[in-house]
Formats: sequence, C-alpha cells, structure tokens
Amino acid sequence: MALSDLNTLERNEAGIATALGILKQRFGERFQTGQSIRDQHAHTTTYIPAQAPDGVAFPESTEEVQEIVRVCAEHRVPVIAFGAGTSLEGAVNAPGGGISLDTSRMNRIVEVNAQDLDCTVEPGVTRHELNDHLRDTGLFFPIDPGANASLGGMAATRASGTNAVRYGTMRDNVLSLTAVMADGSVVTTGKRAKKSSAGYDLTRLLIGSEGTLGIITSLTLKLAGIPQAISGGVCPFPSVEQACEAVIATIQMGVPVARIELVNALQMRAMKNYSKLDYPESPCLFLEFHGSDAGVAEQSQTFGEIAAEFGGGPFIWTSVAEERNRLWKARHDAYWASLTLRPGARGLSTDVCVPISRLAECIAETEADIAEMGLIAPIVGHVGDGNFHTLVLMDTSDPRDIDLAEEFVGRLNARALRMDGTCTGEHGIGQGKIGFIEGEIGREGVDVMRAIKAALDPDNILNPGKIWPLRHGT
Repeated sequence: MALSDLNTLERNEAGIATALGILKQRFGERFQTGQSIRDQHAHTTTYIPAQAPDGVAFPESTEEVQEIVRVCAEHRVPVIAFGAGTSLEGAVNAPGGGISLDTSRMNRIVEVNAQDLDCTVEPGVTRHELNDHLRDTGLFFPIDPGANASLGGMAATRASGTNAVRYGTMRDNVLSLTAVMADGSVVTTGKRAKKSSAGYDLTRLLIGSEGTLGIITSLTLKLAGIPQAISGGVCPFPSVEQACEAVIATIQMGVPVARIELVNALQMRAMKNYSKLDYPESPCLFLEFHGSDAGVAEQSQTFGEIAAEFGGGPFIWTSVAEERNRLWKARHDAYWASLTLRPGARGLSTDVCVPISRLAECIAETEADIAEMGLIAPIVGHVGDGNFHTLVLMDTSDPRDIDLAEEFVGRLNARALRMDGTCTGEHGIGQGKIGFIEGEIGREGVDVMRAIKAALDPDNILNPGKIWPLRHGT
C-alpha cells in the first residue's frame, strides 16, 4: 500500500481557526504560526512527505498542556506531541492540520533518587542531557537509540537501541508516567516501586502509543550504575551468516554482552570512507562489555574464542575510552556514512525484528532482495535481540525509485512476519508502516486497539492518522 493511499484527514477549518486565535491570545510568543517553524514541526528523518501543523505551541508545564488540549478538544482540532523531531515513520506529521505541541521547554530533571536508582524528568529532556546531569552520581540512563532524542518521544515510540540486549527497551525502563488525556484530564500511571500488580498496566499502554492516547508530561525512569570497566571492539567475519551464528552462540552461552551490533560489508565500506576506520571491508560485529576489569577482559576473550569457531577474527578490543568512543561514534554515524554511497539521495530507514534463530536467514534473504532489485541499501543491526535496519538510498523526485523502495519494504516486512517477527523493532508504526500492522496482529488485534482509542479519544484529536489505516469517520 503506497503512502499516497493513506493518511488523508478532513480538515476542521472553522475549529482550527478558532483554536489558533485562542491559543495565540493565551500564549503570545510561545504560540507560532509562521511557515518556517510549522515546517520544522513536520520534519522527520525519512522520505515521507511533510504535513505541517497550523500552529506550534510551547508549553512549560503539565497545566499548560492541559489548557492546550482542552482548547483543541472543545473545537475538535488535532494536537500532535513533538519532541526532538527524530521520528523515522512520519509520527509527527499533521495530516489533518492542527496544533503541534512542542515539549522542548518542558526540560526539567525533577528529581534523582540515587539510592533507588531512578529519576523523574519532564518529556523534553534528551537522553544526553540526562546522562550529563547524572555523571557525578555514578549512574546513567542506558537506552541509546543513536539520535539525541527526547525522553518523552522515546517513551511514546517505545524506543530502544544499541544497549537493548543488556538493558532492555523503554518498555522495561519506565516505572511510571504522567499524561494529559484527550479531554484534558491528567493521569499518573504508578509510583516509584520497581514492580506492581495493581490493576491494568497503564504505563505500558501509553508507552509505544505514539501520542495517540495521551501526551506524556513526566516520566519516572530506571537508572543503572556506570560500570567499573568497559571494553569494546570490532570483529570481522567472512559472511553475515557466520557473524549471526557467532551472535547466537554468544547469547546462548550467557556471555553478558552490553552491545552487539552488526554491519554488513556495504555498510562497513561506507563507514570506512566516512569515519576513516581501518577495518576489513567485510561484515563486522561491534561489541561492548560492562563489568569489572577482570570481567570485561574475560568476556572479551570468550567472545574472541567464539568468533574464531565461526571463522571470525581477529577480535581487536580495548578498554581505552577514547578508542571505544571513536568506534561507537562511527556506528552512530552510520546513517550519514550511508548517504555517501549515493550522493544526493535520501534514505528510507526501515527496521524489522525476528527471533535470533531466524536472523541470519532473514538478513541473507534481504541482501538477496537488495541485489535482485538493484538497490543500494546497507544493513546495520542490534543483532543481540534480532533487530536490524536497512537504509534504502533513493531519489525522492523519481516515482520509480519510490515505488521500488516501497516494494522492497513490503517484502522485508512480509519476510519478518513470516519468520514470526515484527515489522518494526523500534521505529514505531507512525504513517510509514500503517500498511503492515494488521498483518502482524490481525484484524481482531487492530479492532481492540481501535476500541481503546475510541474510548480514550472519541473525537480522534490526539495524533490522528497514525498506527492503523483510516476508515470513514476515524
């Protein structure tokens, strides 16, 4: 299903005009309607066409978010939460216009409870800001999606990243949250206890809901201790299959790896050119181990032995922070490195996740698809949990390129579902993957989601046009 077939919402012109006037009078310079700032708030790091809101509000408190939502609810105007704009699936677009609610001024770190290993933050705090603040406490927040995303946005999309194999995803690291619902009421989903069996799990209902059920205004997060020692390195392999087999063996042996990332040969070529790495142009695993000095040395040596069994190596590792940081900066710059493979092109970044026993098969079939279709599409992956990303480089002014890229994504998602996986490990559905949600959870599952949405947001004002295909009146 092409994007052009989706996400067309009827505009409520009279309601939007009224809401713009009210919000401008109430918030003054903290409510903007200029074209440039509106375009910025439709920005996504993808090829999906931008759909700008009609105005952008900059609240500074939960109470101000309530005011904005109540105005929008009264006049049936869409309201779209906006964090750092790093969405990969069009999650912040405004297909029916409305108000973008920018949380960047809600950026207070409310409290840090070092003894309990938790903290409470507002949604506009970014992960870098939080970890800078925590540095002297000996604690850190481990979820690392690569981009310096806002923590509210990371919760809304159920983000994860390179550390997920050890520390889990946002689902595992949010203890509770506060959210403004579609009628302007405020819900707090829990306390700071590490576990609870008190009723429905409202925290995880809102995590991953992409702003369609409520707007997050604070989060209580789990923290982890900064490890005494960290080692990391890069290990080349003759093939993707052998690299994946080494990953499976490492996980099955219980080696407590913190990060284990795959790049295929094409991605390594791009990273060598862009980040000036001195490694073979072959599939490679990037790894990191956390623990004591003796522990990380033992884990690194154990992995080196595992890699050798599958034809990999040498595994060159280091505990020197500057050298490790250079490696991980190259990994996090993989998107920009990939763009050098086709100058002037834009990237369609897509991800799937499968059981790790099917990972090698899934990647091998995907590489065969890329070759058959004549695409330039490097692969990186958080392979410790079976998640990998493909960046399809395309000319967005050429309809043939767009059609080919969308056909590839369709085939990739169908393959992941056939292998009992998911069409998105961490990007979310947004607009870009709307066509695949029903294939993953079935019509009945989508109908349950629709029923929850209808109960909590009967007028469909919270980030409408996301997650599932539109039907008349929705």
